[in-house]
Amino acid sequence: MVDVAANFSGSMPSYYDAIMGPALFDPFAADLARRLAQKPSGDVLEIACGTGIVTRRLRERLHPAVRLVATDLSEAMLSYARGKVAGKIDWKTADAAKLPFGDAEFGAAVCAFGVMFVPDRKAAFREARRVLKPGGALLFNVWDGMENNPHGRITGETMEALFPGDPEMKFSGPYAFNNQAVLGAMLAEAGFGQVRMEQVPIRVGCARARDFAAGQLKGTPRGALLQKRGVDVEELIGKVAAALARIGGEAPFRVTAQALVVEARAV
Repeated sequence: MVDVAANFSGSMPSYYDAIMGPALFDPFAADLARRLAQKPSGDVLEIACGTGIVTRRLRERLHPAVRLVATDLSEAMLSYARGKVAGKIDWKTADAAKLPFGDAEFGAAVCAFGVMFVPDRKAAFREARRVLKPGGALLFNVWDGMENNPHGRITGETMEALFPGDPEMKFSGPYAFNNQAVLGAMLAEAGFGQVRMEQVPIRVGCARARDFAAGQLKGTPRGALLQKRGVDVEELIGKVAAALARIGGEAPFRVTAQALVVEARAV
Protein backbone atom coordinates (compact mmCIF):
# COMPACT_ATOMS: atom_id res chain seq x y z
CA MET A 1 0.00 0.00 0.00
CA VAL A 2 1.25 3.48 -0.82
CA ASP A 3 2.56 5.33 2.23
CA VAL A 4 -0.17 7.75 3.29
CA ALA A 5 1.43 8.53 6.62
CA ALA A 6 4.30 10.78 5.75
CA ASN A 7 4.14 11.79 2.07
CA PHE A 8 1.39 14.41 1.97
CA SER A 9 2.55 17.42 -0.02
CA GLY A 10 1.43 20.01 -2.57
CA SER A 11 -2.36 20.29 -2.84
CA MET A 12 -3.06 17.00 -1.02
CA PRO A 13 -3.66 18.50 2.43
CA SER A 14 -6.17 20.99 1.03
CA TYR A 15 -8.12 18.29 -0.87
CA TYR A 16 -8.03 16.06 2.20
CA ASP A 17 -9.22 18.83 4.49
CA ALA A 18 -11.72 20.64 2.26
CA ILE A 19 -13.48 17.54 0.93
CA MET A 20 -12.86 14.55 3.17
CA GLY A 21 -12.87 16.68 6.31
CA PRO A 22 -16.54 17.71 6.31
CA ALA A 23 -17.68 14.73 4.22
CA LEU A 24 -16.18 11.98 6.36
CA PHE A 25 -13.75 12.82 9.13
CA ASP A 26 -15.31 15.70 11.06
CA PRO A 27 -18.37 13.72 12.27
CA PHE A 28 -16.03 11.11 13.73
CA ALA A 29 -13.79 13.86 15.14
CA ALA A 30 -16.76 15.29 17.03
CA ASP A 31 -17.59 11.83 18.39
CA LEU A 32 -14.01 11.24 19.53
CA ALA A 33 -13.55 14.63 21.18
CA ARG A 34 -16.75 14.41 23.22
CA ARG A 35 -15.42 11.28 24.92
CA LEU A 36 -12.50 13.16 26.45
CA ALA A 37 -12.88 14.88 29.82
CA GLN A 38 -12.78 18.67 29.60
CA LYS A 39 -10.16 18.65 32.34
CA PRO A 40 -8.06 15.47 32.03
CA SER A 41 -5.41 14.60 34.64
CA GLY A 42 -2.78 16.53 32.69
CA ASP A 43 -1.82 17.88 29.28
CA VAL A 44 -3.35 16.33 26.16
CA LEU A 45 -1.31 14.88 23.29
CA GLU A 46 -2.77 14.38 19.83
CA ILE A 47 -0.91 11.85 17.69
CA ALA A 48 -1.15 12.03 13.86
CA CYS A 49 -3.18 15.23 13.84
CA GLY A 50 -3.23 15.51 10.03
CA THR A 51 -4.84 18.76 8.90
CA GLY A 52 -6.15 19.52 12.38
CA ILE A 53 -9.72 18.24 12.04
CA VAL A 54 -9.66 16.57 15.46
CA THR A 55 -7.33 19.23 16.86
CA ARG A 56 -10.01 21.86 16.41
CA ARG A 57 -12.61 19.68 18.07
CA LEU A 58 -10.26 18.94 20.96
CA ARG A 59 -9.43 22.60 21.50
CA GLU A 60 -13.13 23.43 21.58
CA ARG A 61 -13.80 20.59 24.02
CA LEU A 62 -10.94 21.12 26.46
CA HIS A 63 -10.84 23.70 29.23
CA PRO A 64 -8.78 26.72 28.10
CA ALA A 65 -6.18 26.02 30.79
CA VAL A 66 -5.45 22.53 29.44
CA ARG A 67 -2.34 22.38 27.25
CA LEU A 68 -2.92 20.68 23.88
CA VAL A 69 0.07 19.35 21.92
CA ALA A 70 -0.68 18.32 18.32
CA THR A 71 1.83 16.17 16.45
CA ASP A 72 2.20 14.60 13.03
CA LEU A 73 4.95 12.88 11.07
CA SER A 74 4.15 14.90 7.93
CA GLU A 75 5.57 18.42 7.89
CA ALA A 76 3.15 19.38 5.11
CA MET A 77 0.09 18.29 7.08
CA LEU A 78 1.37 19.93 10.26
CA SER A 79 2.03 23.20 8.46
CA TYR A 80 -1.46 23.16 6.96
CA ALA A 81 -3.05 22.47 10.34
CA ARG A 82 -1.02 25.18 12.05
CA GLY A 83 -2.26 27.73 9.54
CA LYS A 84 -5.90 26.69 9.90
CA VAL A 85 -6.70 25.81 13.49
CA ALA A 86 -7.17 28.64 15.94
CA GLY A 87 -6.52 28.58 19.66
CA LYS A 88 -3.59 27.81 21.93
CA ILE A 89 -1.95 24.68 20.51
CA ASP A 90 1.64 23.47 20.62
CA TRP A 91 2.56 21.97 17.24
CA LYS A 92 5.38 19.46 16.89
CA THR A 93 6.66 17.03 14.26
CA ALA A 94 6.73 13.59 15.80
CA ASP A 95 6.85 9.90 14.94
CA ALA A 96 4.12 7.98 16.80
CA ALA A 97 6.55 5.10 17.38
CA LYS A 98 9.23 7.37 18.85
CA LEU A 99 7.58 10.29 20.62
CA PRO A 100 9.89 13.19 21.60
CA PHE A 101 8.39 13.62 25.06
CA GLY A 102 9.27 12.65 28.60
CA ASP A 103 7.82 9.80 30.61
CA ALA A 104 4.41 10.43 32.18
CA GLU A 105 4.16 13.88 30.58
CA PHE A 106 0.49 13.74 29.54
CA GLY A 107 -2.88 13.02 31.11
CA ALA A 108 -4.46 11.88 27.83
CA ALA A 109 -3.45 10.88 24.30
CA VAL A 110 -5.77 10.96 21.28
CA CYS A 111 -5.30 9.55 17.78
CA ALA A 112 -7.93 9.63 15.03
CA PHE A 113 -7.59 7.13 12.18
CA GLY A 114 -3.82 7.14 12.50
CA VAL A 115 -2.76 4.00 14.35
CA MET A 116 -3.30 1.76 11.33
CA PHE A 117 -0.70 3.71 9.32
CA VAL A 118 2.10 3.28 11.86
CA PRO A 119 4.43 0.50 10.64
CA ASP A 120 5.23 -0.63 14.21
CA ARG A 121 1.90 -0.43 16.03
CA LYS A 122 3.18 -2.18 19.14
CA ALA A 123 5.86 0.49 19.46
CA ALA A 124 3.21 3.20 19.04
CA PHE A 125 1.15 1.75 21.90
CA ARG A 126 4.26 1.41 24.08
CA GLU A 127 5.17 5.02 23.40
CA ALA A 128 1.64 6.21 24.16
CA ARG A 129 1.82 4.35 27.48
CA ARG A 130 5.27 5.76 28.26
CA VAL A 131 4.24 9.39 27.87
CA LEU A 132 0.99 8.95 29.82
CA LYS A 133 0.65 9.34 33.55
CA PRO A 134 -0.68 6.31 35.44
CA GLY A 135 -4.43 6.36 34.94
CA GLY A 136 -4.07 8.54 31.85
CA ALA A 137 -6.48 7.96 28.97
CA LEU A 138 -5.66 6.67 25.50
CA LEU A 139 -8.46 7.40 23.05
CA PHE A 140 -8.34 6.43 19.38
CA ASN A 141 -10.45 5.17 16.51
CA VAL A 142 -9.86 2.94 13.48
CA TRP A 143 -12.04 1.98 10.54
CA ASP A 144 -14.17 -1.03 11.46
CA GLY A 145 -13.51 -3.19 8.40
CA MET A 146 -14.42 -2.77 4.74
CA GLU A 147 -17.63 -4.73 5.30
CA ASN A 148 -18.84 -1.84 7.48
CA ASN A 149 -17.47 0.91 5.25
CA PRO A 150 -18.92 0.63 1.74
CA HIS A 151 -17.22 3.84 0.59
CA GLY A 152 -13.83 2.20 1.16
CA ARG A 153 -14.88 -1.14 -0.25
CA ILE A 154 -16.27 0.31 -3.49
CA THR A 155 -13.29 2.58 -4.04
CA GLY A 156 -10.92 -0.28 -3.32
CA GLU A 157 -12.64 -2.65 -5.72
CA THR A 158 -12.60 -0.02 -8.48
CA MET A 159 -8.92 0.79 -8.00
CA GLU A 160 -7.78 -2.80 -7.67
CA ALA A 161 -9.71 -3.85 -10.78
CA LEU A 162 -7.70 -1.30 -12.78
CA PHE A 163 -4.39 -2.31 -11.18
CA PRO A 164 -4.70 -6.05 -10.44
CA GLY A 165 -1.95 -7.40 -8.23
CA ASP A 166 -0.45 -3.96 -7.58
CA PRO A 167 0.28 -3.72 -3.82
CA GLU A 168 0.57 0.07 -3.94
CA MET A 169 -3.04 0.33 -5.07
CA LYS A 170 -4.43 -1.80 -2.25
CA PHE A 171 -7.18 0.11 -0.46
CA SER A 172 -7.83 -2.46 2.25
CA GLY A 173 -4.93 -1.60 4.56
CA PRO A 174 -6.59 1.25 6.48
CA TYR A 175 -9.67 -0.93 7.06
CA ALA A 176 -7.91 -4.07 8.26
CA PHE A 177 -6.73 -3.10 11.76
CA ASN A 178 -9.97 -3.67 13.67
CA ASN A 179 -9.68 -7.11 15.26
CA GLN A 180 -10.82 -6.45 18.81
CA ALA A 181 -9.00 -9.43 20.31
CA VAL A 182 -5.72 -8.37 18.66
CA LEU A 183 -6.16 -4.76 19.74
CA GLY A 184 -6.94 -5.79 23.30
CA ALA A 185 -3.87 -8.02 23.49
CA MET A 186 -1.59 -5.32 22.07
CA LEU A 187 -2.90 -2.73 24.51
CA ALA A 188 -2.50 -5.06 27.48
CA GLU A 189 1.06 -5.87 26.41
CA ALA A 190 1.82 -2.14 26.20
CA GLY A 191 0.56 -1.52 29.73
CA PHE A 192 -3.06 -0.52 29.28
CA GLY A 193 -6.14 -1.75 31.11
CA GLN A 194 -9.84 -0.91 31.41
CA VAL A 195 -10.12 -1.24 27.64
CA ARG A 196 -13.48 -0.36 26.13
CA MET A 197 -14.36 -0.71 22.45
CA GLU A 198 -17.44 0.58 20.69
CA GLN A 199 -18.59 0.29 17.09
CA VAL A 200 -19.78 3.72 15.94
CA PRO A 201 -21.75 4.03 12.68
CA ILE A 202 -22.28 7.57 11.35
CA ARG A 203 -24.13 8.73 8.24
CA VAL A 204 -21.68 10.74 6.13
CA GLY A 205 -21.47 12.24 2.66
CA CYS A 206 -21.26 15.38 0.57
CA ALA A 207 -22.95 17.22 -2.30
CA ARG A 208 -21.77 14.89 -5.06
CA ALA A 209 -20.28 11.42 -5.34
CA ARG A 210 -17.63 12.90 -7.63
CA ASP A 211 -16.51 15.28 -4.89
CA PHE A 212 -16.09 12.36 -2.50
CA ALA A 213 -14.14 10.39 -5.12
CA ALA A 214 -11.88 13.39 -5.80
CA GLY A 215 -11.16 13.73 -2.10
CA GLN A 216 -10.21 10.07 -1.79
CA LEU A 217 -7.84 10.17 -4.77
CA LYS A 218 -6.46 13.71 -4.74
CA GLY A 219 -6.39 14.00 -0.96
CA THR A 220 -3.86 11.18 -0.55
CA PRO A 221 -0.50 10.31 -2.16
CA ARG A 222 -2.33 7.94 -4.50
CA GLY A 223 -3.10 10.88 -6.77
CA ALA A 224 0.58 11.67 -7.26
CA LEU A 225 1.35 7.98 -7.76
CA LEU A 226 -1.32 7.72 -10.44
CA GLN A 227 0.04 10.78 -12.24
CA LYS A 228 3.55 9.32 -12.22
CA ARG A 229 2.18 6.24 -13.90
CA GLY A 230 0.52 8.31 -16.60
CA VAL A 231 -3.02 7.64 -15.42
CA ASP A 232 -5.70 10.22 -16.17
CA VAL A 233 -6.71 10.99 -12.58
CA GLU A 234 -9.88 12.83 -13.58
CA GLU A 235 -11.04 9.85 -15.64
CA LEU A 236 -10.37 7.53 -12.72
CA ILE A 237 -12.24 9.86 -10.38
CA GLY A 238 -15.21 9.56 -12.73
CA LYS A 239 -15.10 5.76 -12.54
CA VAL A 240 -14.87 5.78 -8.74
CA ALA A 241 -17.66 8.35 -8.54
CA ALA A 242 -19.95 6.22 -10.71
CA ALA A 243 -19.31 3.22 -8.47
CA LEU A 244 -19.92 5.27 -5.32
CA ALA A 245 -23.14 6.71 -6.75
CA ARG A 246 -24.54 3.21 -7.08
CA ILE A 247 -24.41 2.76 -3.30
CA GLY A 248 -24.96 6.29 -2.04
CA GLY A 249 -26.56 8.36 -4.78
CA GLU A 250 -24.98 10.79 -7.22
CA ALA A 251 -26.14 14.11 -5.73
CA PRO A 252 -26.22 14.19 -2.83
CA PHE A 253 -23.97 11.30 -1.90
CA ARG A 254 -24.77 9.64 1.45
CA VAL A 255 -23.42 6.45 3.02
CA THR A 256 -22.94 4.99 6.48
CA ALA A 257 -19.34 4.70 7.66
CA GLN A 258 -18.34 2.85 10.80
CA ALA A 259 -15.43 3.30 13.20
CA LEU A 260 -14.24 1.23 16.11
CA VAL A 261 -13.58 3.59 19.01
CA VAL A 262 -11.13 2.39 21.65
CA GLU A 263 -10.65 3.83 25.15
CA ALA A 264 -7.98 2.51 27.52
CA ARG A 265 -6.22 3.55 30.75
CA ALA A 266 -2.51 3.49 31.51
CA VAL A 267 -1.84 1.04 34.38
